[in-house]
Amino acid sequence: GRDVPPASGVEYNEERAPNMKEIGVGEIATVMGRFYAMDRDNMWDRVGMAYNAMVNGEGIKTDDAVEAVKKSYETIDGDGKHLTDEFVMPTVCSKGESISENDSVIFFNFRPDRAREITRTFVDPDFKGFERKAFFPLYYVCMTQYDAEMPNVHVAFKPETLVNTMGEVISKHGLKQLRIAETQKYAHVTFFFNGGEEKVYPGEDRVLIDSPKISTFDLKPEMSAYEVCDAACERVLSDKYDVVILNYANCDMVGHTGVFDAAVKAVETVDECVGKLADATLKMNGVILITADHGNADKMYEDDGSPFTAHTTNPVPLIVAGYGTDFKLKEKGGRLCDLSPTMLDIMGIEKPKEMTGESLIER
Repeated sequence: GRDVPPASGVEYNEERAPNMKEIGVGEIATVMGRFYAMDRDNMWDRVGMAYNAMVNGEGIKTDDAVEAVKKSYETIDGDGKHLTDEFVMPTVCSKGESISENDSVIFFNFRPDRAREITRTFVDPDFKGFERKAFFPLYYVCMTQYDAEMPNVHVAFKPETLVNTMGEVISKHGLKQLRIAETQKYAHVTFFFNGGEEKVYPGEDRVLIDSPKISTFDLKPEMSAYEVCDAACERVLSDKYDVVILNYANCDMVGHTGVFDAAVKAVETVDECVGKLADATLKMNGVILITADHGNADKMYEDDGSPFTAHTTNPVPLIVAGYGTDFKLKEKGGRLCDLSPTMLDIMGIEKPKEMTGESLIER
């Protein structure tokens, strides 16, 4: 449902069936969209439907997983949208069996944020998100470490320990830092930004603003951007922090819906909020850097006119304001790994040897 065409799931299922027949192992037991099984916003009613399909055999019944997905494409929800891959309802295949006591489960998702909730339903004896009919032992393998505190899991590829990430360097210099985002991007400014570490560094504060509890973000393209903006501006103007790391979710999350008018509103919202944040930063004689790690809302249609819902690989800008005029940015190149060295350069802090990127500032 993401980073691929929104109705490509049928092709993957059609490819999988002959492969399983060839090796003589495997049946498709359940099929469902990431809307249910890969939630990251504590929407436990959705996650519960995914869990109950896999464990209790509850959900739409089918004899053919491919046909079930095709039928979903033809179904229109209350908002007038077709139920494409992301929104396929939890469906139980008649030939498949449910997950049972002492089974082995391999979860091959490598990114933690959308794997944590569904994993917790299987492995956490103290789980309280919804009522499970039973909790039983499994041999549960995660492809990567989803959460260092998660019990009863085996990790296939353990995390590398990163030393002297941006947050750690700031902390070592005795500076104060703020991480702020709404729920959909909170992990990005905390866990991911800290190199896959959950720990909070000395001098690091975090502010989480709840994302709207709605099915798809085209229904409210503003999301919680204004609340994030107000909270961030208040803290910038307090002069308490040396560094603020903020992520606006709108252009990505609304871009994924494929709804053009909503994406336009998302871009307008972020534009307004970035302007307010820039004004607050410059008022405090600060420097603001504006960039992205990928595109999304910059392309909303396929060549055939159908919605485009994936990320793009288009170049993204880097805007630096408030640093005076006695510098210029390198005109060519530039990588994500160059951002921290650039920030440290602006702050007058020597980058550690572990940072392989280079400052993009030219004087």
